Amino acid sequence: MSRIEIIQFKYLSDNYGVLLHDKHNKKTVAIDAGDETSYNTALDAQGWQLSEIWVTHHHWDHTDGIQGLYERWQCKVIGPAKDSTVPIAHLSQGITEGNSFLFADSTVKVIHTPGHTLDMINFYLPSENILFSGDTLFSLGCGRVFEGDMNMMYNSINKISALPDKTTIYCSHEYTQANGKFAINVEGDNNSLIARINQVEELIAANKPTIPTILELEKQTNPFLRTSSTSIRNKLGLKNASEVEVFSALRTAKDNF
Repeated sequence: MSRIEIIQFKYLSDNYGVLLHDKHNKKTVAIDAGDETSYNTALDAQGWQLSEIWVTHHHWDHTDGIQGLYERWQCKVIGPAKDSTVPIAHLSQGITEGNSFLFADSTVKVIHTPGHTLDMINFYLPSENILFSGDTLFSLGCGRVFEGDMNMMYNSINKISALPDKTTIYCSHEYTQANGKFAINVEGDNNSLIARINQVEELIAANKPTIPTILELEKQTNPFLRTSSTSIRNKLGLKNASEVEVFSALRTAKDNF
């Protein structure tokens, strides 16, 4: 049985915060920290004390709460070691691809997934089948390419796609409904996607989260993991294009959708 308890909560308009709690030694980790008040409220509701913050990237909606949380908890801040265009407050351990560390006796592997930002990292716990994907892969979508390029983002998405199908993915935004509208526009004959969109609409109507998601489900329904789909290629007029060309066309089309 896992030692780790996970709490997910919303903050700002569509962000998700996550707390990981080790039931044995009572240590608690925050995934990102975009809003001090929301994280403290979640911690206090559980009666947990914050030990660490794991930062996926430097964007303000993932980091603005670090200062206040650090002042209250004197917590360790773990985040990208390099390539950040904005310094991360109180960073006490810089990490990058290939690094790993332990939490609750579980190995945490660091995956560098640049594209959305150059410093983006994801946190993967193989024994728990859990990935914290930040703004790299979303449910039915992926992050905008701001600092990297399309080839970089495509390669980052492929790193996630190579993980086991049963991997549970916690991403940082509730974008599934909007992403679904784009997905069905480019692959309208995907029955798995149609069924999933119906399920998403039910969850949204019930004010329930659509996150976390499962990698296997994303492979069946997320267009950014389906660049070999004949239907998508025909829709884009890219029947014989390379995978990265299809990905680039999809991301550009989503930007303008």
